Amino acid sequence: MRLEAITWERLTEQLAGLVEERAAGSGDGGEWRRVAVDGAPPARPGVLAGRLSEALRLRGLPTLVVDADSFLRADSLRFEFGKQDPDAYYDLWHDTGALWREVFGPLDPGGDGRVLPDLRTSSADRPTRSARVQLPPGGVMLLHGPFLLGRWFPFDLSVHLGLSGGALERQTPADERWKLPAFARYEEEVAPRETADVFVRADKPEHPAWNGPPRHGSSLTD
Repeated sequence: MRLEAITWERLTEQLAGLVEERAAGSGDGGEWRRVAVDGAPPARPGVLAGRLSEALRLRGLPTLVVDADSFLRADSLRFEFGKQDPDAYYDLWHDTGALWREVFGPLDPGGDGRVLPDLRTSSADRPTRSARVQLPPGGVMLLHGPFLLGRWFPFDLSVHLGLSGGALERQTPADERWKLPAFARYEEEVAPRETADVFVRADKPEHPAWNGPPRHGSSLTD
């Protein structure tokens, strides 16, 4: 894959333009756009999601940023096989059913746009009980976090922030390195660099590189 250097500022503007184009050219009958910013925690997908949200707001598009790590299952399910099981981290930690129901469902054609912004975080083993947020028609929902691709989520645009194996290991705290096999499995089973509409190499945080905008008319990511 050929990559070209880009600044985070320019990347954010390029992505905002892509979202705007897909919002204008959508033919699925939906009133909202759904964007993935996928990546391991050291790649800081939440930072890019926040920057992109601000850029879209400046273009007149309302946004809602959702953290996949705020849709965790209860401790009894996440830790069924121990607190440091990489397969459980990959398969069981995130409540994909709740994401479908509470985030994507309201944004389907005919939905009401009332999204639940969070469900349960790692800081407390109980529901957050947050109120639903109304995303106006024409708005953009940005979901960020790990393992977002390959789950058939109906994204209109997907961005994967990738790290080489060496960079991921170096940038992962020692007490979190038990998760590394989960990311290796994700690379093997999903191939996010090829699956995502946009791939950004983030080995050096100050020097990102990307594969350029997707071809016009390319299919949306499942």
